[in-house]
Amino acid sequence: MKPAALSAATLAARLATDASLTVIDVRTPGEFAALHAAPARNLPLPEVSPAALTALGHPDPAAPVYVLCQSGQRAQSACARLAAAGFAQPMVVTGGTEAWTAAGLPVVHGHTRAVGVERQVRIGAGALVVLGVALARTVHPDFIWLSGFIGAGLVFAGITGFCGMGLLLAKAPWNRA
Repeated sequence: MKPAALSAATLAARLATDASLTVIDVRTPGEFAALHAAPARNLPLPEVSPAALTALGHPDPAAPVYVLCQSGQRAQSACARLAAAGFAQPMVVTGGTEAWTAAGLPVVHGHTRAVGVERQVRIGAGALVVLGVALARTVHPDFIWLSGFIGAGLVFAGITGFCGMGLLLAKAPWNRA
């Protein structure tokens, strides 16, 4: 079941009447530091839990939690995790930080220029496909299976919303800054 969703403009209107609402951004600390919605607090996807929300000052599982990421995919995963943990109102901000920025809503620009995890996955997957083809042509034809494996992983990620490479990259040292 898909979590409830709302637009960036709707969230901004709700924040205008109640600035105490909990807004979390589940991107990596590096992505968050580069640019984030002004009211958001960083809680990377692998760390999303009831205990982490309580530590951020959101102890009430009945109160809404508004979740952002870059474009929406990781926010959906975070909302599913929160719903499974008993939170009644986790809500995805449709379009994530991209939609928030496009709507002209307040953002915080950092001094870092982080490459987002989604772009890192594209770069890594593309590099592995090229490597598999090159090795298949120059070393042994069985290296083509590397390209096939990466392609199958991308199809699986597209269908299910689960990206193992993205989860691994999110734990990389350069994404923890």
